[in-house]
Amino acid sequence: MKALRLFAGGLIFTAIFAVSAFAQTQEALKIGVINPFFFEQEKGGIAKYINALASLDNEFKPDNQKLQTLANQINTLKTEIETLQKQNATVPVKPEDLNKKIEEYNRLVRELDFQKKDAEARFESRQRVVMGPIMQDIGKAMQEYAEKNSFSIILDASKLDNAGLVLAFDRKLDVTEDFIKFYNARPAGTASTKP
Repeated sequence: MKALRLFAGGLIFTAIFAVSAFAQTQEALKIGVINPFFFEQEKGGIAKYINALASLDNEFKPDNQKLQTLANQINTLKTEIETLQKQNATVPVKPEDLNKKIEEYNRLVRELDFQKKDAEARFESRQRVVMGPIMQDIGKAMQEYAEKNSFSIILDASKLDNAGLVLAFDRKLDVTEDFIKFYNARPAGTASTKP
């Protein structure tokens, strides 16, 4: 029991010293925050990123229309089946007719599920091919931007927010707009080759 108290006390002192050391070096740190959500904004976003997303959307537009058509057919059949089931009490409906509609409905639901998964897999694959090089270029440019502007660290606001790690921060730390201007002003492929 004594060892446990000693260990807990040691942890507390270690934490206090770590916070104290961090506070002393905090003045030397220059921290920036970037929110990648704004990269895809039509106005004020990263042009290369926006164009790549638009090309992906156009490439998969026929798939989206096909999926929407199937979804509409399923909704129509569902309504017909519900109507037939309600009529069954007042107007006799042949069980075979109702069963055919139900079988068709189930077949279309399976088809929609299959086509949706297929389209999602193809989209993810194409997204890696189309967006991968752009994301790498943005990462290199971000490193270049951090070095040029003497940032010790640049944090991803969206990931911090999703993880619930940030409750509030000074908006002066947000360098998203400045980074986007920096990135868009660069000639294509000018990010440094440093890893």
